[in-house]
Amino acid sequence: MRSSESESNSNSNGNWGMFEEEEVEKMGGFVKGSDYIEVNCGCTSKKYGDFCGKLRVSSSGHFLIFCFCSDSCNAGTMTPEEFEKHSQREGIKKWKSNIWVSLEGLKVPLWRTCLLKYYKHSQNEANWTSGALRRRNFHRDEFIRCSHCNKERRFRLRTRDQCRIYHNAITNQRWKCVDRPYDIITCDDDEERESRKSSRGCPRSSKCRGCTSCVCFGCLRCRFLDCLCRACTDFVQNTAP
Repeated sequence: MRSSESESNSNSNGNWGMFEEEEVEKMGGFVKGSDYIEVNCGCTSKKYGDFCGKLRVSSSGHFLIFCFCSDSCNAGTMTPEEFEKHSQREGIKKWKSNIWVSLEGLKVPLWRTCLLKYYKHSQNEANWTSGALRRRNFHRDEFIRCSHCNKERRFRLRTRDQCRIYHNAITNQRWKCVDRPYDIITCDDDEERESRKSSRGCPRSSKCRGCTSCVCFGCLRCRFLDCLCRACTDFVQNTAP
C-alpha cells in the first residue's frame, strides 16, 4: 500500500521516468503534461497513405491516440489497435511495429523507441468490455436495396457463411428480395422501419453509425480466396502469409 502511494506521489511530483527520457523530447509534437506526454504518431497504408494522430502516454501506462487523419474524421480517441485498424493498413496487425512516431524527422516504429517501456497491458485492457471482445473481429449488419422493389433488406454477418451470402449479393447489381437464401421474403414484405435500421449490432453502441469496433476493412471471415472481386483480390495480395 505504501509503495503504491509513494509511486503515486512520485508521479504527481513530476518524477515519472518518462520525463527523464531525452529521446522523447526529440519526437515531433512533444507535449509534457502533469502526468502524461504527447507526441505525434501515425500509421501508413500503402493504398491510402499516412493516417496521423497524437499519442498520449500516461504515467499509469495507458496509451491513447487522438486521430487527426482528416478534417471529416470523427473517430475521436482510440487504442493503438483501433488506430491501426482505422488506418486500413494492409498485412499483419502488429501495432507496436506498424504505428510510428516522428523522431528527428524519421518515422520510427514504436517498438524501437523508449515509449513501450511505459506500456502496461492491464491499464489498456480496461478499454475493452472483456478480453473476448478485444480479440473479436466483429461485423455489423448491412443492408442491400432490392433492384425490383427498391426496399432495403438486412444481412447479418456473424458467420463466414453469412458474410459470403452478403458478399455475393452486394456484387450482384440485380439482386432481388427473392434471392436471399434465408428468412425467405418477397418484394411484398414490408421494409424495416428507419428506427429499427439504426440498430446494426455494434457491441459498443446500439445506435452506432460505424466505428472501429463494428466496421471491418477486410479479414479472413469476409474476404474469399476464390473470389475475383477487387476487395478480395487486394486483401489476398496485401495480406502477409
